[in-house]
Amino acid sequence: MSTAGPLDKAAPPSPEAAPQLELVLITGMAGSGKSVAVRALEDAGYYCVDNLPPELLLPFVDMQAAARRERVAIAVDVRSAHSLHLVPGVLQSLRARGGVMVKTLFLDAATATLVHRFSETRRRHPLSSQQLDNDALDLQRALIDAIEIERELLADLREQAHVLDTSIMRAAQLQSYVKALLTLEATAHESLVLVFESFAFKRGIPIDADYVFDVRMLPNPHYEPELKRLTGRDEPVALYLQRHDSVGQMQAHISGFLRHWLPLLAQDQRNYVTVAIGCTGGQHRSVYLVEQLSKAFSGDWNTLKRHRELDQHSS
Repeated sequence: MSTAGPLDKAAPPSPEAAPQLELVLITGMAGSGKSVAVRALEDAGYYCVDNLPPELLLPFVDMQAAARRERVAIAVDVRSAHSLHLVPGVLQSLRARGGVMVKTLFLDAATATLVHRFSETRRRHPLSSQQLDNDALDLQRALIDAIEIERELLADLREQAHVLDTSIMRAAQLQSYVKALLTLEATAHESLVLVFESFAFKRGIPIDADYVFDVRMLPNPHYEPELKRLTGRDEPVALYLQRHDSVGQMQAHISGFLRHWLPLLAQDQRNYVTVAIGCTGGQHRSVYLVEQLSKAFSGDWNTLKRHRELDQHSS
């Protein structure tokens, strides 16, 4: 970590004189891809600092604001376990005093995925005291224990952030998602962001989902030879699904649920809501409904759409 100049000499800037500072706080599980997210932000023009101790967050932000820097990203994780409890209060303070627009991003992944990544790279988990030459079974148990402890330590930060599940996400896909999220929020700083995500049940439910809808009971274009290789974004598939009343009913039920509860979620200071819609392969039905719902809600809410399975092949 490197910064320009001593932190203790930076004075808080005058709100009238300084431009608004956009601060992105990146946190999440070790091995979940935080370094990839930081690189995406650097590419997007953010001044990035990794592993900044939480007790230095306020003076560092003041220094950046005084230097009239407009976009800053800070990565904080369990390496600062002794002072992680300070972060929610610091973020609340920054939001309350004005002049700083705070966004928080939490990267997560399934425990089995994290174990595989650490085993593959032979890196040690920040909370693990085991040595790599220990018994393999003991090492795996120690690693799982460390990951579960880490989840507990980061639970409060996860609750307040936009969560990205990187379990089966490629690096290019993660970079694309991070940039899309920041581009959207640049147009609406304080509004709730509604994310629609299609997925395949056969590859697991996204752990970043706030709501999950199962649409596997709907007619499946996969069994139509001329539609099998297409996706829910293609017009022939859309026309096929629109001919079935059950598809329209499902869309109406999901839409009605969300339109009823989203205003209350926004009042409860929720910044992000992720709605995951799953079918068997994540190619036809779930993709079609994500496309339709994101279009329907885009006029009232800041909306993003993701297709977990399709985006893997296009990234």
